[in-house]
Amino acid sequence: MAKPPNRYGALIEKIFFDRYSTGATSLKFTRTDIESAAETLDLKLPKNLGDVLYSFRFRAALPVRIVKTQPEGMEWVIELAGRAIYMFRLVKINRVLPREDLVMIDIPDATPELIRACALDDEQALLAILRYNRLVDIFLGLTTYSLQNHLRTTVKGIGQIEIDELYVGLDKCGCHYVIPVQAKGGKDRVGIVQTCQDIRFVEEKFPGMRCRAIAAQFMDAQVVALFEFTLQDDEIKVAEERHYKLVQANRIDPQTIRDYRG
Repeated sequence: MAKPPNRYGALIEKIFFDRYSTGATSLKFTRTDIESAAETLDLKLPKNLGDVLYSFRFRAALPVRIVKTQPEGMEWVIELAGRAIYMFRLVKINRVLPREDLVMIDIPDATPELIRACALDDEQALLAILRYNRLVDIFLGLTTYSLQNHLRTTVKGIGQIEIDELYVGLDKCGCHYVIPVQAKGGKDRVGIVQTCQDIRFVEEKFPGMRCRAIAAQFMDAQVVALFEFTLQDDEIKVAEERHYKLVQANRIDPQTIRDYRG
C-alpha cells in the first residue's frame, strides 16, 4: 500500500491537480497558492514556503499521483516563471547522476583542516573544496577566480534565482569566461532546471563572454564529481564528466601519474 503523502507532498499535489487536465504540458501557479492549499487541506502552513518548492525541485521526488500523469519518457519539473511565479513543465527525462564506471582521478588534497572542521553544511564544504583545490581550473583547463558565492539575482522571464558560486576565467588565448557553479551535497540532486537558469543569467548579464556551466556533486567525503553542461536543441546536455578523489600527496602512486599523461 502506498504511504500517504507528507505535508509537503499533500500541498504540491493539491496545487498540481487543481490545474491539471489530460494532455497539459505546463501548469502555472504562485507562491500564495501554497497558503490556499494549506487552508483548504487544514494543514499547518510551513514556516518557509520556499522550502516546499525547493524540496521538489532539487531534493525529493514528486508524489506518486503526479508521477503517474507523466507520459513515457517525460517527467514533471518545477521551474521559476517570474517573481513568485512557478510552473510545472513536462520535459524529457534527463537525470544527472555520477557514472559508476568512470575512473577516479587522484588529486593532492589542499583543503585546510580548519576549513573542513568549520564547514557548516555539505554545500559550503563542497564550494570550499572546489576553491582550495582549484578543481574548476583543473576540470575546465582555465585559470579561474571566484567572483561571488550565493549570488541572488533576477533573470527576465524567470524571476529571482540564486547561483551557488560564480567564477570568471581566462584561457591561454585571453578569452574570457563566466562559470556558474551548482554545488550539491547530501541528498540534493544536480538540477537541470537550475543549470538552465544559470545559463540564461550569463546570457543576459554577460552577453560578450562565453558561459561554461558546471555542477559539483559529493560522491563521498573525498570524491567530487564534476559535470559541464551545454544547451543543445534547447535541452541541457552533459558535455563532460570527471571524478576527482582528494588524497594525501604521499599516497599518490607515481605509476598512476605517468598513466594520466596518456
